[in-house]
Amino acid sequence: MKRQFDPAEPELMDRPQPVSDELAHDLENLCQLNRFFGSHRLVRRFLGQWVQPGSSMRIADLATGGGDIPRLAVDYARSIGATITVDAVDQNSSTLQIARQWSTSYPEIQLIHANILEWQPNEPYDIVLCSLALHHFTEEDAVRLLRRCREHSRRFVLVSDLRRGFLASVGVFLLTATIFRDPMTRTDGRLSAARAFSFGEMRSLAERAEWRGFHHRRFRYARQAIWLDNRNND
Repeated sequence: MKRQFDPAEPELMDRPQPVSDELAHDLENLCQLNRFFGSHRLVRRFLGQWVQPGSSMRIADLATGGGDIPRLAVDYARSIGATITVDAVDQNSSTLQIARQWSTSYPEIQLIHANILEWQPNEPYDIVLCSLALHHFTEEDAVRLLRRCREHSRRFVLVSDLRRGFLASVGVFLLTATIFRDPMTRTDGRLSAARAFSFGEMRSLAERAEWRGFHHRRFRYARQAIWLDNRNND
């Protein structure tokens, strides 16, 4: 099945909008989907490999949304006695305002309002994360984003996203028809399934972004990830 992407029709959560109960509920739904359908487990798997007890690391989370991935990272670091700081970047100011409300007990997280395709940090990070964002972009901008991820990290990069396919589309349709039926979540969830890159397409994007020695794997619940692990830079 061919990727369906119209840049003139962004997902509802990506459109300029005020802070609202609808947006907050949609972000809450996304956090639940991430928790129960593999995204948190996937990120936690790599944090377990890269963040060691007693270590001190700087992390960037690009397109952070409601900030659940940074909070997951901080919770893990606290549990093993590691020290991390997370710069969580998103271009939607209303989304960031909600994420800030949900992250008041996480002083390790700094929320930054910026376009991740243009944002330029002062120095590289130990880890750069980008979860469930690649499908929001055209192919050309997805390649630009992957280049940015690689440039911003001195050691580790993890980019995870949906994996387009018939079963994923059916699964998302059923979930948004029975459980997550809020209009924004239903609309964006179905768009995301159609806009996601296939396994082969995601590998091609990484190659076009000049990633070298990267890893690429399928995960449960129609997830996939590409990552760079430069331990020799320790």
